Amino acid sequence: MATPSDRAPFKRRSLFKAAGLGAAGTAGLPIVAACSDIESGSGSTQTTEGFDFLPTYKEWPLPVEPDLVGEPPNHPSAFTSYPEPVQAITDLPSGSGSYELTVPCWGPAPAKDDPYFAAVYEAWGGTKLELRQGDGMTYGDTAVQWVKADEYGDGIQLFSYMTGSFSNFQETVVNKFYDLTDILRGDIAERWPLLAAIPSAAWGQAVWSVDPEDPDTAGIYAIPMNYSGGQGNGILARVDLMDAAGIAMPTTVEELLDAARAWSDDANGKWAFAQLDWFIGQWFGLGGTDGWNWDPEQQKMVNNIERPEFTEMLTFRRTLWDEQLIHPDVPTGTLDAAALQEAGQVLFTQDNLVRWNDFNLKVKRGEIEGEVAPLPPLAANGRTPTVAMGAGIGGWTFLNKDLSREQVEEILDIANWAAAPYGTTEYQLLQYGVEGEHFEIGADGTPVFTPLGSEIVQGPVHYKALCCQVETFLTGDPDMVAKRFEYDASIQDYAMENPFEGVRIEAPAEAKAAGSTLWDQQQDIAFGRAELSSIPEMVETFMANGGEDARQYYTDAYKAVHGE
Repeated sequence: MATPSDRAPFKRRSLFKAAGLGAAGTAGLPIVAACSDIESGSGSTQTTEGFDFLPTYKEWPLPVEPDLVGEPPNHPSAFTSYPEPVQAITDLPSGSGSYELTVPCWGPAPAKDDPYFAAVYEAWGGTKLELRQGDGMTYGDTAVQWVKADEYGDGIQLFSYMTGSFSNFQETVVNKFYDLTDILRGDIAERWPLLAAIPSAAWGQAVWSVDPEDPDTAGIYAIPMNYSGGQGNGILARVDLMDAAGIAMPTTVEELLDAARAWSDDANGKWAFAQLDWFIGQWFGLGGTDGWNWDPEQQKMVNNIERPEFTEMLTFRRTLWDEQLIHPDVPTGTLDAAALQEAGQVLFTQDNLVRWNDFNLKVKRGEIEGEVAPLPPLAANGRTPTVAMGAGIGGWTFLNKDLSREQVEEILDIANWAAAPYGTTEYQLLQYGVEGEHFEIGADGTPVFTPLGSEIVQGPVHYKALCCQVETFLTGDPDMVAKRFEYDASIQDYAMENPFEGVRIEAPAEAKAAGSTLWDQQQDIAFGRAELSSIPEMVETFMANGGEDARQYYTDAYKAVHGE
């Protein structure tokens, strides 16, 4: 069961708020196993710890020490001022190769002849790495087709939430992508000192096995990207509107419901929430991996939907709908929750906590008025609050298995450059572009994007996600950095346990499909299209259509971690 722990880690589903088992979809096509007996759609379980073939970790001294020192990764250190950047790599490799990397892109693709790209190529040693941008909204599904047809160039970036589109991602990885193990095994610090300084936990999450039951078949198949920790998602509150209305910051779910009732006025276009679904399970003691938890009393794997707390959670959601405390257009899935909160139409939004900083910056630029802050850890009915957080990577950069070793090493030279952390000239160029073209140094000494920089550098993914940095820090507006640092410190004792710590699980295809159906049924109840009395039927349907098989699957995975 989900219980508070002494800073116990919890693997986040994804940065983009995966909503329930299999919510990413099951549109993937099976790939015939060329070198293994992995059965398409059967799922896979992969340990991510305890390997002896990872790069030997060697600390890389930070060129600039942070202003606030935390306990990374779940409580990252912070910079409250922008340091004078220091060059991290002084002995640049000389690269002459030309490659193509497929990446997701939300919005218009940046012009390839922009000075940013030429500057980056020169800075990392001359290698040309052109981008092939795919529509971010459909990227997960179309990537299946690109990979199957070997039409993704020399590499492809996949965020972790996108892998659900593949019928068996484990099988795809070992059959389609380059096995980097022999190149990255052991001491690599002489050529790639920054790759050697990436935490071993990040490299471990880039490991797959040809045969998951045979540890000797495991290998490194990707470059890990965006390694971070702590709480990713939360509920942001318009604290200025609450203060004006005399509404105190809630400390329990019951107090939150009282606040919602005090604020909402459907007739006059005011609602407490624009959406509230995937985040709130932890308020009711619902956690685990894909909804599965080991029940020590019953000595069996139990899904959240089988527990009375699930009914309690759905009852809460239905109350929000019945009492008109939530925007009436939520079921359409088309609401811009951030815009509604900025306009003062909704009081609370569930979102990635990055938007806490974004809102603050808009206020400082005079674009909007107000103030937001995250709700503290909450729980219902006297429970101890728990917070889902933990160290994990956002995805991977995979390389084409048909590349030569020399070509792979040249791309790893680039990855080593891209791993340079905040406080380096490499990071500044990668993240902000060319000074005078893409950013200027503002009055407070921090980089400020120009309109061109916002278009070319700030928005698109491109090389910023090529490889995770040596260490990830809180940075930006000093006031916000200090607030986030303090908030992170305040929640560490509420970290939620993960029963599958150190294991990456890909659910069987039937379980994914059953979970997707289950999510739709939950939405039906929450939005008044079905009744709470249909929950037993939901459970029965789920179990009959993949749930029971999934129970055995997760039981086997749990016992593999914890023993019989």
